[in-house]
Amino acid sequence: MAERRADVTWTGELMGGSGTIDSVGSGAFGPLDVSWPARSEDASGGKTSPEELIAAAHASCFSMSLASGLAKAGTAPGRLSTTAAVTFVPGTGITKIALTVRGSVIGLDADGFSAAAEDAKANCPVSQALAGVGEITLDAELDE
Repeated sequence: MAERRADVTWTGELMGGSGTIDSVGSGAFGPLDVSWPARSEDASGGKTSPEELIAAAHASCFSMSLASGLAKAGTAPGRLSTTAAVTFVPGTGITKIALTVRGSVIGLDADGFSAAAEDAKANCPVSQALAGVGEITLDAELDE
């Protein structure tokens, strides 16, 4: 079992306030500034948002799950490049996550890669934690 931790401080009300992800248990990053405008507007002003962090978590978890599945099937990837785009609608919440993966996998055809990617999408722990999101799409292609 592993437990991960993040410490955050928020000051003020939502619209005009601001926050800081003070630290994470691993020490890998922090402090990071967060704000409502960074969450709800296109211009982030150099600050992050929960949705950006969810995108990073989802892309990395999906990539790990796909790499594991491919390796177990005897076709370990040379490289996987994954993007997760999280759509946040103020007043509604997260409405969509779009996963895009491009991979270099010797000995695997496009259909096999697509099937492995669908399995990773369904079974990575972050995908499962985000099951309440209305739409999670996947675009998976092998590099030529």
